[in-house]
Amino acid sequence: QVQLVESGGGLVQAGESLRLSCLVSGTSFGLGAMGWYRQAPRNQREWVAGISRGGSTNYADSVKGRFPISRDNAKNTVYLEMNSLKPEDTAVYYCKWTSGTGYEYWGKGTQVTVSS
Repeated sequence: QVQLVESGGGLVQAGESLRLSCLVSGTSFGLGAMGWYRQAPRNQREWVAGISRGGSTNYADSVKGRFPISRDNAKNTVYLEMNSLKPEDTAVYYCKWTSGTGYEYWGKGTQVTVSS
């Protein structure tokens, strides 16, 4: 059974940093792509950043240059370093693992709140 568990969320002030982690179990982590998404109240879930099985990264314009994504295949974990946080970054952050055949698995999310 594939499971994804996010951690690292919390309440911070604008300008501060957080590091989110997503631990994946029950599957061959290194064979899939990883992504981070977020959903703010009354908004649709939006894509934030992604990293391929080969390590290539992509970012939404809103976080480019602030939120580097990385993965540690030995630890079955993907990270999102969140720097220079803004109040508009407040959301529940979710990670997603996508297998080589297109199956998708989601975590339950971690809350990030940025006060001004």
